Amino acid sequence: MYDPRATMARMTLQDVLDFGAPEVAGSFGELAAGVVRTPLRFGAWVDVAPRWLRAGDELFETLAGTVPWQAERRQMYDNVVDVPRLTKFYGADETWPHPLLREACEALSAHYLPTLDEPLVTAGLCLYRDGRDSVAWHGDRIGRSRYQDTIVAILSLGATRTLALRPRGGGASMRFVTGHGDLIVMGGSCQRTWEHAIPKVAESVGPRMSIQFRPAGVR
Repeated sequence: MYDPRATMARMTLQDVLDFGAPEVAGSFGELAAGVVRTPLRFGAWVDVAPRWLRAGDELFETLAGTVPWQAERRQMYDNVVDVPRLTKFYGADETWPHPLLREACEALSAHYLPTLDEPLVTAGLCLYRDGRDSVAWHGDRIGRSRYQDTIVAILSLGATRTLALRPRGGGASMRFVTGHGDLIVMGGSCQRTWEHAIPKVAESVGPRMSIQFRPAGVR
């Protein structure tokens, strides 16, 4: 059986969430000060907060060993093929596999509430087992995100991979390199007017996990 924990390169990180000093815990001071926003065309934007989560080692190992990862298949032309990654989705009312997921979701909700005007409530997990696993160009346009601005916050764990963005319909792409504990948030019209992907890589890389926090009715 494939065991992602056996191939993950360990990283020494402080075992706390980077929400600032104890006296300002809950105020999200560190994220507010450390996030870098990249404005995009058509009213879209991307926020990046490097090493936002510092409890990544333990969280990765727990999720890798306890999440009931699902291998999906899909129709492609005349064939049914394996989806090149493992997935698991947790709704708002389900029991999530680690308390840090709830804490992260609540902290992000508090920070982005003035922009989004609603909380983030779901967690979609993807496991990219090696460089051959990927996700093709797409937007998260199932549900209200087809016609409303929204936010999708992605927490990365494990190996460093590239998240690519390009305007919907074609155009020059942008690349964001995401590593262990990094946070990337796509907001505004990004899901409608841009597409994103995790490309395959030829070199040998370890497993990478992404956790996508979204509001209700957005997939």
